[in-house]
Amino acid sequence: MFEYRQAQEVRDAFERNGVRYLFMGKSGAVLLGFPDTTQDVDLFVEKSSQNGRNLVTALRELGFDLSEKQSADIEAGKDFVQLKNGPFDLDLIFAPDGIETFGEAWERQIQVEGFRVCSLDDIIASKRASGRRKDLESLPRLRAFRDWWKGREKL
Repeated sequence: MFEYRQAQEVRDAFERNGVRYLFMGKSGAVLLGFPDTTQDVDLFVEKSSQNGRNLVTALRELGFDLSEKQSADIEAGKDFVQLKNGPFDLDLIFAPDGIETFGEAWERQIQVEGFRVCSLDDIIASKRASGRRKDLESLPRLRAFRDWWKGREKL
């Protein structure tokens, strides 16, 4: 199960190593206060060779035992890399469904407690575009949370 401590460890290791990334999916929404759980950490990672190398270094620092193939896939920015060989499950997404570019998502990010998180609109767009049943079932709750999030300053 995704824990706040894991997000802190990712944030800190990625910042130390200059990795450009955004928390996304339910793990991103949870960091913003979404009242749900998730099993893994989902990260939208900028696709560049330097960022890939920095990412491999940060992941090893976190305790991930990366194979040569995994390291090569990460450095090349393979669309989706799932890691289950570390201290927690981690999904690296270089080309998420429903989001055009990392640069655009970066401009829309939400920062909270040092966490860089995809906007809730981007999280929702990605879940909708995936077409997976579990993602589609979470959309009404995510939309309601987004509406609350946007209106919280008026409270």
